[in-house]
Amino acid sequence: MPDDVDMVPIRLLQVDAFADRPFTGNPAAVCLLNEARDAAWMQAVAAEMNLSETAFVVAGEDGFELRWFTPQVEVDLCGHATLASAHVLWSTGLVDGNETVRFHTRSGLLACSYRAGRIEMDFPATPVKEIALSDDLARALGVEPEFVGQSKFDRLLAVASEEVLRAIKPDMTLLGEIPMRGVIVTSISSDPQFDFLSRYFAPAAGVDEDPVTGSAHCALGPYWGERLGKTEMKAFQASSRGGVVRVRLNDDRVVLGGQAITVFDGVLVG
Repeated sequence: MPDDVDMVPIRLLQVDAFADRPFTGNPAAVCLLNEARDAAWMQAVAAEMNLSETAFVVAGEDGFELRWFTPQVEVDLCGHATLASAHVLWSTGLVDGNETVRFHTRSGLLACSYRAGRIEMDFPATPVKEIALSDDLARALGVEPEFVGQSKFDRLLAVASEEVLRAIKPDMTLLGEIPMRGVIVTSISSDPQFDFLSRYFAPAAGVDEDPVTGSAHCALGPYWGERLGKTEMKAFQASSRGGVVRVRLNDDRVVLGGQAITVFDGVLVG
């Protein structure tokens, strides 16, 4: 390597979000920047990490700037990588644990606080509007839903039971050709400790099945809140890793709660 190359180490952590123990929930990388970097560089780092999301955090005048990248694209809203970023700022001492973390993002200001043993994130609600089921989506998922809706970001399909939900094996190639960020599939829970279950597929964004999708609950919360007559719910995302998401409705906002744990803490030198 040439001697004149200036290598500035950048702290990079991996966090399991919506998890109370390692190797569960949804892993996210959190990159702590000293200054803003260009999108192409951040996309390259996200592709290298090859996780569903890599978050890039840089201190600003009133909080932190936060951006999220899948291995293929930048996204407008990500729950688990926001939770991971707040966890990192508190656990590393960059922000006092009693302080609210303020993130400035493509979806506006997102505030995170630590309460009752978990992180709470104040997100915008993204309620769904009922639409017809398209033939390509029906073929890709192989299910007959009870309801189909469209949120700001995703399609939402409600199916008849937990058994139907867990048995879905999408055609990822076909699903990835449909013009949408991703599709949420949801059902009532047969386990009384949870109100509802979900799965999330986004092959077009480079994520075949996301382990736990915080932003999907910005649509799931209003949908199930109306159906169940509740403003506070406990949800489980039924991926192979699985994760618990607490949901509280607050007018046009959704408060999402969960835990997180750091899996490794390293330095990016490239």
